[in-house]
Amino acid sequence: MDRSSYAQFLAITTRWKDNDVYGHVNNVEYYSFFDTVINEFLIRAGELDIHRGDVIGLCVESACTFKQSLAFPETVDAGLRVSQLGNSSVHYEIGLFRAGSDEPAATGRFVHVFVDREHRRPVALPDRLRAALEGITG
Repeated sequence: MDRSSYAQFLAITTRWKDNDVYGHVNNVEYYSFFDTVINEFLIRAGELDIHRGDVIGLCVESACTFKQSLAFPETVDAGLRVSQLGNSSVHYEIGLFRAGSDEPAATGRFVHVFVDREHRRPVALPDRLRAALEGITG
């Protein structure tokens, strides 16, 4: 998929600490970029209250396909879309792009299951969150 396949973007600046001894962003940081673009969207657009809300999202699956190296200093445009929206689960697709590039440096998938904070049992997505996620479903 290219840049046009994603409904939502967040610019993320790489940091000095992101580079590893080989001179590129270490693989673990790509997963941090995934978490960042997803949770920024959920908090801002879906009004998810990560500190006091009754509902929280747990990651139950994630994967990354590396295509090109990223490095510091660089801005990464993290693209986000929802590929599947269930009653309590969401399947996301993420693309990490160099600024100005249409081809991704990496692509990923990430699955959230939303649960009640106290008992950690699946719950239906709150209406406001569902509406936000429907807005980026591709």
